[in-house]
Amino acid sequence: MKDIYQVIDTVHLSEKATLLQEQNNEYVLQVDRQANKLEIKRAVEQLFGKKVISVRTANCHGKKKRERRADAGRTAHWKKAIVRLKEGESLDLV
Repeated sequence: MKDIYQVIDTVHLSEKATLLQEQNNEYVLQVDRQANKLEIKRAVEQLFGKKVISVRTANCHGKKKRERRADAGRTAHWKKAIVRLKEGESLDLV
């Protein structure tokens, strides 16, 4: 099992993430690509002291980037975790 400080990278802020937070008490986090749902749940519960109900994950592919040259690069692939907290609990992330 991984160290809990290596599992969660950052918070992912977008319009959809804000909507999920307001309506469903779900938070979107950018996590380590090799982390599984149990490790993510344990990390959130230990770091923030909140009760996690469910965790959903998605692998996000990096976008292709090209800057006026023939050879194209790409941004890094990353993993997204949508964490649902117990009713009445919230995270003060921002």
